[in-house]
Parts: sequence; C-alpha cells; structure tokens
Amino acid sequence: MHSELARRHGLDRLPRYTSYPTAPHFASKVGEAEYRRWLRTIGGQQSASLYLHVPFCRSMCWYCGCHTSVTKRDDPIAIYIAGLMTEAQLVADAIGEKLPLAHIHFGGGTPTIMAPETFAELMSALRRAYLVQPDAEIAVEIDPRTLTEPMTDTLGACGVNRASLGVQSFDPAVQRAINRLQSFDQTAASVDRLRDAGVTKLNFDLLYGLPLQTVESCLDTVARCIELRPDRFSVFGYAHIPSFKKHQRKIDEATLPDSVDRHRQSESIAEALIDAGYVRIGFDHFALADDNLAVAKQRGTLRRNFQGYTDDAADILIGLGASSIGRMHQGYVQNVVATREYLARIAENRLATARGYAFTQDDRFRADIIERIMCEMTVDLSQVAQKHGRTSDMAIVDRPRLESLIADGAATMIGDRISVSDGAEFLVRSVASAFDAHLAQSSASHSRAV
Repeated sequence: MHSELARRHGLDRLPRYTSYPTAPHFASKVGEAEYRRWLRTIGGQQSASLYLHVPFCRSMCWYCGCHTSVTKRDDPIAIYIAGLMTEAQLVADAIGEKLPLAHIHFGGGTPTIMAPETFAELMSALRRAYLVQPDAEIAVEIDPRTLTEPMTDTLGACGVNRASLGVQSFDPAVQRAINRLQSFDQTAASVDRLRDAGVTKLNFDLLYGLPLQTVESCLDTVARCIELRPDRFSVFGYAHIPSFKKHQRKIDEATLPDSVDRHRQSESIAEALIDAGYVRIGFDHFALADDNLAVAKQRGTLRRNFQGYTDDAADILIGLGASSIGRMHQGYVQNVVATREYLARIAENRLATARGYAFTQDDRFRADIIERIMCEMTVDLSQVAQKHGRTSDMAIVDRPRLESLIADGAATMIGDRISVSDGAEFLVRSVASAFDAHLAQSSASHSRAV
C-alpha cells in the first residue's frame, strides 16, 4: 500500500513548509523601509533567534540547493564576515533595545571555513549587539572534511553547544556521483574533537534519493552513523531541480531513484533509526528520547521553522547575511542573494532587505493549521479556528486534494479533525498542502513529495 501511495503522490512538487507562505511568494514591495518599521516594534524583553548565513565552501557538492559559492582564498570570507558584524549592529540599532537571543544558528555554505579568530571576533560582536542568554543554544553547520582542530577549540571556547555535520552518504560510488568524498574516519575524528571541545549536542544530515543510492547503501550509512551516536538525525530527500541550481546538471538523471525507490530508502532509514532508539520527529527528523526535540514532541510544543523541526518557541527570527530570511510578527523579510550586492548595501549602512511578505489574517490561520499538521500529524480545525477568532470553515480546504488523499488511505477526517494515517507520515506535506492557498502559483519551485 505504501509503495502505491508513493507512486500515486510522489511526483507532486510541494514545499517543505518551513514557512507559510513560502519564499516564492515574497515580493519587493516589502523592503528596507518596511523592515525598519517592523524592527522598531520589537520590545526588548521578547526572546528572539538569530540566523547567520555564510555562503562559502571549499568545493561544490553537486546535490546542493543552498546559496553558496566556492572560494579557495580566505580574504573574501573575512570581508564578508566584517559585513555580517556591521549588519548585526545595524539591525540592533534599528530595534533600539538589546534583544535577548535564545538561539543562534550559523548556516551555509560552510561557516567553519572562516579563520578561528574571525569566528571569535564575530561571536564577540554578536554579544555586544544582543543579549545572548546564558543557556542559549548556539549551533553551527559543519563540513567534517574541512574542520580543523583550532576551529574546533574556538567553537567550544565561544560557547557553541550544538553542531550539525553533513554526512549524506558513506557509499563511495554515491560520493563520487555527487562530488563529495568524505570518509567515515574523517567524520568520526570531527565528532571526537567536537565532544572533547565541549560541543556535545550533535546532529547528522543524511540524504536519500541520491544518484546510485540503494536501500542497502542507505542502511550501511545509518549503521556507521549510529556507531557515533549523535543526538539527532535530519533525513532529507534530494531535491533535483537543475533549472534552479545549474551545478545539479552534473548529476546523471538516469542514476536517480524513482519515487517508489526513494520511499523505500526513506522508510528503511527511519526503521533503522527507530530500532536504534531514536524517536521519529515529524517526517524527516529523529532524536534520542531525552533530546529537546523528542521532549517537545511529547509535550506538544514542537515547532517548525527554516532549520526544520525545532523546540525554539521564539516567533522572531533575525536573519543576517546574503539570502538570509527573517521572520517578524508582521511577516517575512529576505536579504539580497548576491554577496557583492549584499556587501555594497551594508557598506552604505543600509539594511540588505530585498523582498518579503506581509501576513494577512488568513495567512496566519493557514500557517497555524499547516504547522500543527507538520508537527503533530493531526489538526483539529475547530480548535485552531477558535484560537484565531474564526469559525471552522471547510471552504479553506482544497477538497479534491484532501479527498484524494483520504480515498487512498493517506489521511483521515473525523469531524473537524484531519490526521495523517499511520505509515503515511512521508506524505504529511501532501496533507498540509490542502491548506496552502498559494500552491498553484509556485509548485514548480519545490521538491518532490517523495
């Protein structure tokens, strides 16, 4: 049955719903002036999160869908980090009060290719501009192939307490097909150094649906990863969109698995992780039972944002760096994508906001429904409607889409409660999409449902 569901619905292109509305609907009518107005409304006692984008790598992985570029030199990175520090202060000045931060996340690209002293200087700048909470989670994305011992020591000294390591696959044939050669020994050495430095909360990123990948190679990768016992796994399906990322054209499409094989890979990974003691969080995260994500799931406080599933309760996200996205109470903002343009704006003491989206009341209502489906696999429409001062209105649902999923056994509807069926969690995005009023205008921009 599940293979048939993957066959019937797997080719649909859907958002990952890390935001609603999603980025393709952002527009230039929300720019710097609007962002400044929104920043001024933030009260200093509100807790917020901070995301910093570092768009540089030493080599390009052909599967990558991130905004990043390759540099062999350190000068462009140092210049860019100086811009980040300036932007951090510009945003703090626009807020007018020292904003408390409970979460800081460095993403990329590869943030740890900057010089250790540069990272330390950046952290000092953030602590001057914001009120970093003593128990704040400070997380960094890491490429084990380039992580040095001095940088590892600096991460620990600067208070970093979570690291997300890119693994993807340990199969040498798959690694050659995606231009990412990374041994198990390299990864294990990085894990040991990080833990010795005090960075003890670890996440591994895995991919399925890669060229030449099989169920057997997925299970072998998982078995090797379990030896290192990270706290969390993020397991993503490779999104092949060569029209969006030209380097993906280097991947031979004939070697990519179809939707049924992708589903088998995904579920085999899930079963292996659950057998090893990990709790399934939503549809693409796994965590040990005592991890904050698992606790948040149990308590019903799990959230979803641009980093995926999270226990971060903050509604405000400050995005710094080229292409980064922020979230205010009023809507989303996104910086310019091109690094050169980003630095030019910051050099003029301007915010780098290029586009955004202002929420409507309907957006807030739909976003709440979609988040609950994504986090809990179920939603009571009447409860969410009451929270928003509305009556439960099935007119907001794409009924043909939902009824098709119900008819196929992927979802159920009892009264006002809609649920993803047991075993059909891999189609949770499909169920959530029945409440997406914007999907028809952006489906080509998204990844396959399976």
